[in-house]
Amino acid sequence: MFPPSTLTLFSVLLFCLANPLQAQTFDYDPDNAEEINELCAGCHGEFGQGGKEGEYPRIASQPIEFTINQLRLFRDRKRKNLAMVEYIDDRQMPESDIYDIARYLSEITLKNRLSPMDENSPDFDAYARLLESKMIMQIPKAEGDIERGGKIYNKECDTCHGQEGWGDHKKAVPMLAGQYTSYLWRQVEQLRSKRRIHDEDSPDSELLDEFTDQELTDIFAYLSVMDD
Repeated sequence: MFPPSTLTLFSVLLFCLANPLQAQTFDYDPDNAEEINELCAGCHGEFGQGGKEGEYPRIASQPIEFTINQLRLFRDRKRKNLAMVEYIDDRQMPESDIYDIARYLSEITLKNRLSPMDENSPDFDAYARLLESKMIMQIPKAEGDIERGGKIYNKECDTCHGQEGWGDHKKAVPMLAGQYTSYLWRQVEQLRSKRRIHDEDSPDSELLDEFTDQELTDIFAYLSVMDD
């Protein structure tokens, strides 16, 4: 049996704060957001799908407040990432830009399979089909005991991240399903080594130490099939 503190494990993995920040009120500028996304797309893909097997994480469909918080952490150098440094200072990304891109990304829906369609139909649109195919994303099945991982996850993690790991937009809880397994492992490593801090008020928190690598392997295996 795991101690109660592990209920927040996966909030740790993607830096989910217990009390999400409230976004300032800005007039959303979708054109500005699209322009910013063109820059983000160099690493994270045109639709925020990430790439290179998790070297660049999926950022599409994450809650607005979660993305806002992460961008602020990068900007304030509280979350270190050399690739982000040149793009995220106050001059290049003011608060209004942070809101625009966070909202833009949150509204992207990535499908996990193509919709049924008769390609021989006279009204078949090949270009529309091509665009749809570009927005397909499915995480490869990860090694591990899926059944055991599901039991652990549903006991310890679903209170925050939902039964199937898709997070909670209202509470700014990030998704874990639909995220690259290799990226999740990288966050485990950074949090365990204190290169990334879960809670600035409790920087010595060691919640991840309460799970073995095998338990995490099984949980990640379970999450990897939630988009099947």
